[in-house]
Amino acid sequence: MHIYADADALPNAIKEILCRAAIRLGIGLTLVANKKLHIPQSQYITTIRLGQGFDVVDAAIVDRIKPGDLVITADIPLAALVVEKDAHALNPRGELYTKDNIQGHVTMRNLLYELRGGGVVTGGPRPLCNRDREAFANQLDIFLTRHATR
Repeated sequence: MHIYADADALPNAIKEILCRAAIRLGIGLTLVANKKLHIPQSQYITTIRLGQGFDVVDAAIVDRIKPGDLVITADIPLAALVVEKDAHALNPRGELYTKDNIQGHVTMRNLLYELRGGGVVTGGPRPLCNRDREAFANQLDIFLTRHATR
């Protein structure tokens, strides 16, 4: 199993949790982004820096994942592609996307996109809070306990 992170908009607190988990458990972690990332030195952690462009990070992750891998992303369309490839997706607020729930998330995302485009809904998600970081860390721990030792 390998962990990939859609790292462009990933909060630093979530990156730190991921890096600590990768080092502690000896699991490969690849952070994929359009910008330079600062990560701790570890044989388990790598970065891939890509050029600018629409969905280049998403495409790079989808090209690399294998069934059973974990992708950290808040991007619903990317999560849907990940789940379609029999991999797992976890958002930075600790919600695991599955075959059972991804279509509902896609539908809601598309509805909100249309409402924002029509000026009905403005703004995006609320900032990440301590409860979100804790939920992410807990869900990551549960996931890794179930899947990393297989």
